[in-house]
Amino acid sequence: MKLKPYILIALLLSGILLDSCKDDLDIGAQGALSEQQLLNRAGVDALLTGAYAALDAQQYTNGAAQNLSGTNAWEASPTNWVFGSIAGGEAHKGSDGSDQPGIDAIAKFTADPSNSFFNSKWRSLYEGVNRTNTVIRVLAQVPEISEADRANLNAQARFLRGHYYFELKKMWNNVPWIDETTPSAEAPLQTNTENIWPRIEADFQFAYDNLPATQPEVGKVNKWAAASYLAKTYLYEKKYQEAKTLFDVVVAQGITTNGLKYALTKRFEDNFDAATENNSETVFAIQMAVHDGTNSIANGNQGDMLNFPYGDSPFRCCGFYQPSQDLVNSYRTTEAGLPYLNDYNLHPVKSDQGISSNQPFTPDPGPLDPRLDWTVGRRGLPYHDWGYHPGAKWIRSPGQTYAGPYSPKKNIYWQATQDIYSDQSVWAPGTAINYNVIRFADVLLMAAEAEAQLNNLAQAQTYVNLVRARAADPINYLKKYINDNNPLAGFSTTPAANYKIAVYPAGAFAGMGKAGALNAIYFERKLELAMEGHRFFDLVRWGIAQSTLNAYFAYESTITTDIRGANFTANKNDYFPIPQRQIDLSNQNGTSVLTQNSGY
Repeated sequence: MKLKPYILIALLLSGILLDSCKDDLDIGAQGALSEQQLLNRAGVDALLTGAYAALDAQQYTNGAAQNLSGTNAWEASPTNWVFGSIAGGEAHKGSDGSDQPGIDAIAKFTADPSNSFFNSKWRSLYEGVNRTNTVIRVLAQVPEISEADRANLNAQARFLRGHYYFELKKMWNNVPWIDETTPSAEAPLQTNTENIWPRIEADFQFAYDNLPATQPEVGKVNKWAAASYLAKTYLYEKKYQEAKTLFDVVVAQGITTNGLKYALTKRFEDNFDAATENNSETVFAIQMAVHDGTNSIANGNQGDMLNFPYGDSPFRCCGFYQPSQDLVNSYRTTEAGLPYLNDYNLHPVKSDQGISSNQPFTPDPGPLDPRLDWTVGRRGLPYHDWGYHPGAKWIRSPGQTYAGPYSPKKNIYWQATQDIYSDQSVWAPGTAINYNVIRFADVLLMAAEAEAQLNNLAQAQTYVNLVRARAADPINYLKKYINDNNPLAGFSTTPAANYKIAVYPAGAFAGMGKAGALNAIYFERKLELAMEGHRFFDLVRWGIAQSTLNAYFAYESTITTDIRGANFTANKNDYFPIPQRQIDLSNQNGTSVLTQNSGY
C-alpha cells in the first residue's frame, strides 16, 4: 500500500502543531498540541507521517489550491517544473503572457528576490525541515520504542531532512542549517554562510547505515534510496570516487522498498502511469493520491495542476508547461540511430507551429528517438488514449506564437483509467501519478557520469547503453490506434512515427575521449529525464549553464516570443536569489542575518 493519503493527522499537525503558515524561520511548535502530548509511539508515527506529507509541499485549505506556505499551489511544486525544467530550457511557461508572469521572469533570469515563487519554495522546504526536526527531537524523549524501531524512525526522518536540505542547497546554495538542537527562538538568527554539504552527507549516511532494505509501506524510504541519494550528493560535490564506489553497490545490490531488485522497467512509460508505479525503477518517489476524502487534490499533484492542454481538450486547464522546440529537436537521430550531440538544432523536427487545427498537417517523417512521444504531445500523434493531439486547438496562445505548439505528456493520466487515477473535484485536474525524485535510469546515468569523470569510459558507456537499449526495444515505440475514431479500443502494431534508436557501438566513448563521453552522458540525461525537473540543476553543476542556456535563448526566440531578451549570467544565475521576505525577517538590530546571493 501507499503511504498516501497523508490526511487527518498530517493535516492536524501542519495546521496546529507545526504552524505551517508562519512566514519566517521561527517555525517551532505553536498550537494546541504540545510535544509533551506526543511523547509516545503513536505521536512519533504521526509526526513522521507529517514529515512525509511535506514532500508534496501541498495542503488542504477548504478547497483552495495552496502549498504549505499558504500561497498558490504551483509556486512550490516538488516536481520543480518551474525551477528545473522551464529554467533549464526544456519547456516554456505556456499559457499566455498575462498568466503567472513570475514564471516568465524565472525563465528569462530577470527575476529579483521579491518574486513570490522563491519565498513559497523556501518556506515549504523549511516546513519539511521543521517537521523532520520535530520527529527527531520527540523520538529522543520516548523510551518505550525498541532500538531497532528507533533507528528506523530516526533514519527515515534524517533521510527526509537530507532531501529537504538538498533541495534548498541546489536552489540557493547559501542556506541556514537548522536542526533538532536549534532552539525555536534562535532559528531566525542562523546565518547562511556555512557550506551544508557535509551535514547533508551525514543525514544520508546515517539513513543508509540504519534504514532496512524494505519497509511495510511502499511510500517509505529504505537504505538503497539513502545510498542513491548519498551518491548523488557526492556527485554534486564532485567527489567522483566516493560516488562511483557507492553507485557500484547500489547498481549491484539495490532493491526497492517493496523488495524488487533495481532494474529498468521494460516499458519506459510505466514510470509515468499511476497504474504501474512503485515498480523496479522506483528509488525514491513522492506518493500521490486522489479521491482521498478531502474533496481536494492536495495529495494529487496539486503543484502541477496547471500543466494540462487547454482549449477544447478534455483536461479543462490550464495550458502551462509546454515543451520547447529545442527539446523536441534533441530527439532527432541519425540513420545509425544515434543522437546529434552538438548540432541537433540543425536537424529540426517538423512542427505545426502557425498551422490551425483545421488545416492539414503531416508529422515529421525522419528518424526519431521513441522517448520523444512519451515525453511530448505533438500534433498528429496519439496523446495516450485521448485521441490524436489536434495541435493549435489545445494550445492557449493564438497561433502558438507565445510558447510553441507542444504539450506535456509525462504528467498526463489515461482516459481508460481516469475515474481511478484522476480527480476532478476542483477547477483543475489532480492525478495519482507519483513524482520520481530518483529513478533507476537516473542512477545509471549518474553512475556513468562518475565513471567518465574517473576515465572509466567503457563502464560509462555500458551504463548509458543500458538506458538506450530499453528505449530501443520496440515495445517502447508509440503505436497508432486500432481505430482512429475510438482510441479506447487500443493500439495497433504500427509505429506512430519513424523510430530509430541504437546503443553506442563498442569503443565509442573511448574514441570520443573523456570530454566527448561526458557530453554524450549529459545529452542522454536530457533525453531520458526530460520534463522531470532536473535539467537546470544539471547544467549548473556541470558548469555549462551559461553557454547552453544562452544558445537555447538565441534559437528558441526565433520561434516563440516568451523568452526574447533572456540572458543567463554565470556566477549570478547559477543560484536563485534568497527571498527578500526572508532577508527582511532575519533583520536583527538593523542588520540582516541572511546574506543575499552574489549579483542580486
